[in-house]
Amino acid sequence: MGKALSFTVVFQGNSLNYGEGIANISELKKIHRGNGDVLTFASRQSIRYDIVRLGNEWFGWNLQTVDKTKGTLQFREDVTIADSVEMDFFGYLKTGKSSQKRPAVARLSHAVSLEPYRSDMEFLNNMGLAERIHETPNLANIEQHESLYSYTMTIDLDKVGIDGDIELSKEIRYTRVEQLLEIIKLLNRNIRGRQESLAPLFIIGGLYPVANSFFLGRIKLETKAHKWMMNVKGLNDVLETTFVGQSIRDQTYIGYVSGVFGNEAEFDSVLNRKAGSIEDFFTELKNEVRSYYGVNQ
Repeated sequence: MGKALSFTVVFQGNSLNYGEGIANISELKKIHRGNGDVLTFASRQSIRYDIVRLGNEWFGWNLQTVDKTKGTLQFREDVTIADSVEMDFFGYLKTGKSSQKRPAVARLSHAVSLEPYRSDMEFLNNMGLAERIHETPNLANIEQHESLYSYTMTIDLDKVGIDGDIELSKEIRYTRVEQLLEIIKLLNRNIRGRQESLAPLFIIGGLYPVANSFFLGRIKLETKAHKWMMNVKGLNDVLETTFVGQSIRDQTYIGYVSGVFGNEAEFDSVLNRKAGSIEDFFTELKNEVRSYYGVNQ
């Protein structure tokens, strides 16, 4: 039976992804819920972009992989997953004389806000530039939203490094997964002159016998006395799930940053064992992946 990593991340961010906008108003990407809440989100494409950006900056991931074929931007026909970690994790579609397709091995959800958007706006102008030449400044309005966000990633470990006749060594496959986990641990986003941290404040997941997003949409917040409270009951309900007789609770870890959530003392009870730090969480996952691939430390 194969194995897959799946984890859900909670982080704090500000105004992470803008849409096309109207006139001089920059609008955040939003989702309207049936209960009247408006949630902002950072698209999975934007998160993928930043993962690949940091993979290139920190680990030298090859980005010289794109060409324009018959007016279409796509990955080059002569480039394979052996040359590109990006193509290995996130798949590709190559059209031409014969189409070649690889589904994504690492699948992402949107990062959706856990707190509703309340129509906060920021008024901007370029007075500093205008005053230099005694001109009238340009005006703009941008939507602002500071919130906790949540997204999920699932990685099919059996498909990493394998594509048709190509099968990379287990050492390379492990190294690629390790690099991806290191990026997730310190993920950030550059937007409008800011660098926003997408690093986890809370993370739950593990190594499972099936590629399934167990905790997607299951993270809920409750507010009490100006504190964020994690809905622990909902997590417990998910952890009752079994697959072919195996409880996912036994295979799940939790990592969190102390002092963020008002009920962090309850996290131990969710797993029936001690929850750890964010660093502990990623260390456990990397050890399990190393063991699964049979790679010596």
